[in-house]
Amino acid sequence: MTVLQDIIAGVREDLDARMRTVPLAELKDRAAAAPPALDAFAALGGVAGALPELRVIAEVKRRSPSKGELAGIADPGALAGRYADGGASVISVLTEERRFGGSLADLDAVRAAVRIPVLRKDFTCDPYMIWEARAHGADLVLLIVAALNDGELRDYLALARELGMNAIVETHTAEEIERAVAVDAQIIGINVRNLKTLEVDRGHFAALAGNIPAGPVVIAESGVRDAQDVRHYAGHGAHAILVGEALVRDAAPLERITEFKQAGTAAMQDLHQDAR
Repeated sequence: MTVLQDIIAGVREDLDARMRTVPLAELKDRAAAAPPALDAFAALGGVAGALPELRVIAEVKRRSPSKGELAGIADPGALAGRYADGGASVISVLTEERRFGGSLADLDAVRAAVRIPVLRKDFTCDPYMIWEARAHGADLVLLIVAALNDGELRDYLALARELGMNAIVETHTAEEIERAVAVDAQIIGINVRNLKTLEVDRGHFAALAGNIPAGPVVIAESGVRDAQDVRHYAGHGAHAILVGEALVRDAAPLERITEFKQAGTAAMQDLHQDAR
């Protein structure tokens, strides 16, 4: 069993327990009563005519399978507020409990604290989780291509759009990028972490990014340690980065986001100039 398969097995067990507590019909009522979702695609620079500016998706992340405990986050809402003050375009909240120490309570706290789009980052394996995300105020969900068949990927993306949300369609290989493009994904992430070994290969982004056609927002996921990594990703076509560990372990996340944005935007502008 791969790491991804093991994580999803636990997610399904926890999901079954929540489904017994909150029936889908009740969840749909909660989703209908929630304020409309914010436009994460626009926030990430996906609108026509957007200037070349690196966007940052800043993550509230307590723990990871590869690094263990990362940070004791007493107030996820306050941390998210600092991220937003630093210029983050989207806040990502890990809600998977067993491996990442997250929760829907963290999502609720962040949603109440910020006025920018919020990503419910989890291992989506059932439509219930998309309804759940919307009911808790999420504007964006994560769909991992490696965890879904083509029918699920298409249907889950359609449901997210029906609920007014966007989705990050996460890929790891050229074949997965083809599948993401085939369902007309507007936001495509390239995760440079191998889901079988958890090893990170930052060069993997440059090798794959050219397979994504013009149009979708391209996100570099995992492996951001410093401004040099950000320049590398932006210089090879990333419009945004998703970063968690480097921020939750930093005593000055606001300043670090500003630094990342400046480094990435400069690389994007250089790339844009070279293309002329």
